[in-house]
Amino acid sequence: MTATGEGASAPEQHGAEVNPAAGLDPILEAALSRFAQNPRILVALDFDGTLAPIVDDPMSARALPESAAAIAELRGLTDTTVALVSGRDLASLDALYPDSAGILIVASHGGEYRLGEDAGPEPTEAERARVAALVQALERGAAGIAGAWVEPKPLGAAVHTRLAEQVSVPALHGAARAWVRANDPELSERTGKDVLEFSILSATKGDGIARLRAHTGADAVFYAGDDVTDEDAFAALESGDFGLKCGPGETRAEHRVAGPREVALVLRALARARASRAYAKTVTD
Repeated sequence: MTATGEGASAPEQHGAEVNPAAGLDPILEAALSRFAQNPRILVALDFDGTLAPIVDDPMSARALPESAAAIAELRGLTDTTVALVSGRDLASLDALYPDSAGILIVASHGGEYRLGEDAGPEPTEAERARVAALVQALERGAAGIAGAWVEPKPLGAAVHTRLAEQVSVPALHGAARAWVRANDPELSERTGKDVLEFSILSATKGDGIARLRAHTGADAVFYAGDDVTDEDAFAALESGDFGLKCGPGETRAEHRVAGPREVALVLRALARARASRAYAKTVTD
């Protein structure tokens, strides 16, 4: 694992992959140790592909036990806040991460949030009607394509094609975009791994990071993610923050690991470094 740069203004390839049997690269571990010395930190984490391996059935996804254990350790440390930042909606995250009640959440790519008692507004009746029309249109388009399915969300809908024949995907996406242009051109569009999504809001994970930073008053932010939509979050990071790309692909993140199992190693190392800082502080105070 090689850590490079201060976070590029445009996506670049950073870092080699980590062998979990060998532990963390010393350069990465040193960077985590430096980050852990900040007075107040926010640890913000994507779910699918980062905490949880990608699976064919999205509702069977679960965070790796090692990551869940490290998150529990981090949550128990002083001046350390943990947040989930996901494209999933709030209800889905609550179902898949049983301990989510005690974690700050930004869902629906920044469109929904639950920050303690501060929750985002509910969609209006007019907005619900727009979403319903979108869902119906996408379901009509996906109906004739084996393996394609539509995920309704409070603020939009997503077409999933992980299990579909890839030769059918361009036409499906083209039909979806044509419907949006003709019927609701104000919808925002985003793409991810085998997914095309439309939303009544233009919020991004970068907006979510900004909201979380303001809410927590964090001196520094750690963010880990694997998908194209996570680049908005990486772009929102500032000097002194820590961006971790999970898996291959171009990225703005300064650091990279191979997959969710390596993310668990990173979170464990961060918890260990953060606990050491807390202990040293009690000794010197």
